[in-house]
Amino acid sequence: MPPVKLQKVPQPYLTEDAQKKLGNRLARIEGHVRSLRTMVEDHRCADEILLQVAAVRAALNQVAANLLEHELKACVESCMEGSKDNRLEKVSRVLASLLKQT
Repeated sequence: MPPVKLQKVPQPYLTEDAQKKLGNRLARIEGHVRSLRTMVEDHRCADEILLQVAAVRAALNQVAANLLEHELKACVESCMEGSKDNRLEKVSRVLASLLKQT
């Protein structure tokens, strides 16, 4: 029987507190989406619905930004060499360059 290879379990990039906060934020977004559905079913004005769609989109963008922040911090701390400031500067330059292209 061949030896069993143990795989390294990746460390979670979200702390328990951060995970709880994101979960709560997603639950609020879920409630907003349900209310959007009700607004459509109730034939509410399109401008009211679109305003709520924009709010949901902004909330989802915040979730994405928060996830990205936690992931980058975890990666910068474990995957990159150099001082913390140097590592963060490198990541900032890459992100700035990426965002300029879109």
